[in-house]
Amino acid sequence: MHEPTFLILTALVDQPRHGYGVIQEVAELSGGRFRLRPGTLYGALDRLTADGLVRVESEEVVDGRLRRYYRLTNEGAQALTEEAERLRRNVDAATRRLARFKSPGWAIG
Repeated sequence: MHEPTFLILTALVDQPRHGYGVIQEVAELSGGRFRLRPGTLYGALDRLTADGLVRVESEEVVDGRLRRYYRLTNEGAQALTEEAERLRRNVDAATRRLARFKSPGWAIG
């Protein structure tokens, strides 16, 4: 799973969000590293919806424009859980190896 997809799914864990809300939440979750553009976000949301990982929760018209709210599905939560576990295992492996790393002139922390 690519990091932007991981962050989009994570942004939808606690509540349904509309597109701009997802963009803001992803920026916050990533510490500002990811600034999703609307075209990128909506393409990803269309793909995630087609894959059954998110669904449209509701729609409303605001200032003459349709606003869709997206919600994480059970399948999306399962995929996110599996990816978080995979990442945790990778971090654990790197941390264990770094703890044994000894190099003259280089120190961690």
